[in-house]
Amino acid sequence: MPPTRGIQAIAAAMLGGSPLDLGESEAGGGGGSSSGISYLHRNVAGFVNSERLTDSTVFLFWAPKTNIVQSMTSIQARAGAHSYSVLIGSGLLATIGERIGEKLRPPKQCAIISDTHVAPRFAEEVEKSLSAAGFQPMLVEVSAGEQFKTLEQAGSICERMLHSGLDRQSFVVGLGGGVIGDLSGFVAAIFERGVPHVQVPTTLLAMVDSSIGGKTGVNTTAGKNLLGAVHQPTLVIDDIDTLKTLPRRVLRQGFAEIIKHAVIADAKMFQDLKNETGSAAVSLQTLIQRNVEIKSNIVAKDEFDRTGGRAVLNFGHTIGHGIERASNYEILHGEAVSLGMIAACMISIQKAGLPQGTLAALADLLQRFGLPIRLPERFSHQRILDALKFDKKFENGEIRFVVTPKIGSAQLSRDVTMDDIREALQAL
Repeated sequence: MPPTRGIQAIAAAMLGGSPLDLGESEAGGGGGSSSGISYLHRNVAGFVNSERLTDSTVFLFWAPKTNIVQSMTSIQARAGAHSYSVLIGSGLLATIGERIGEKLRPPKQCAIISDTHVAPRFAEEVEKSLSAAGFQPMLVEVSAGEQFKTLEQAGSICERMLHSGLDRQSFVVGLGGGVIGDLSGFVAAIFERGVPHVQVPTTLLAMVDSSIGGKTGVNTTAGKNLLGAVHQPTLVIDDIDTLKTLPRRVLRQGFAEIIKHAVIADAKMFQDLKNETGSAAVSLQTLIQRNVEIKSNIVAKDEFDRTGGRAVLNFGHTIGHGIERASNYEILHGEAVSLGMIAACMISIQKAGLPQGTLAALADLLQRFGLPIRLPERFSHQRILDALKFDKKFENGEIRFVVTPKIGSAQLSRDVTMDDIREALQAL
């Protein structure tokens, strides 16, 4: 039988750490919002600009002072009848024209869609490589941030492409984080009724999650990604060198999706993340590869999210998306998912028999990667609940909520009520 202790009592007994504090902005370098959130709990893991985030040695992915260079990894991702390559390695931006030329023959016109954070750093290199390969690129630069991922923005981009002479033989390159990937994919899906899309993610979150699976979309005033299409990419190119430019906050949020994949599908990876130390550096390339494999394997079984198999990827996202929307996207996606996973584990203890100690283990792991486990003080729970009403994971008024009975496994539950969610939010 599931435990009978209330969610708030369980949380109070197991969760440490202080809440988020919405603080000063941190300049963006790899895409995403520039609104800042500073953390009051301990931050002891990660890297940025080839340096560890703090003096504590807990987890080191990159050992830049060595001369060891991994060769490019190529993964074949499948989704229904669709198949595409995911290339992972260093220095790939300089060869992007050659890589795309293996899939799409020049001369072809293309639109590089990027944002004001990413384009100044990487667009020129991408344009040069495409031009050298015989393509005819045009750059479309949009304002950075989730709030600009709208239907109006997508329409404006399409108009610019049409006026520049792009047609059904053209293709779209999405150069940026998850926001750009969603937006450029949506543009590719609707432009001339669909043209090829090449994903070039520049954030860890986009590499391990949003660039895989073909989900595209834009936001509305009611909620996130409520307008969209499933449009599989033709190619995904992960140049891990782009991650060196990321601000700490933007980098950290990528680990939320990595930890999510571990919770729902890979108990060994969860344990590895807990056990890693600086004396046993893990290749970031290998970690990205493993997460791409996890997501693509799940997507392959349920490309259009109709059978429920793909829905397990939404672990932590039902409440997470509500938190994002309620904060006007000042809380980044990965940060919101981190909070959503804590709430989902609270609910899983009650509804799926999750051992109570797992909540504490997850909270500790999230904190080690500088991710939040508590909401900012005086954050409106009602705004979150109001945002949930428009979530895509509601069907006929019922909540399709993902719970986990144990690390490495997840399932859909229709037994979760709004009262359960309300109680979990109160405990956050």
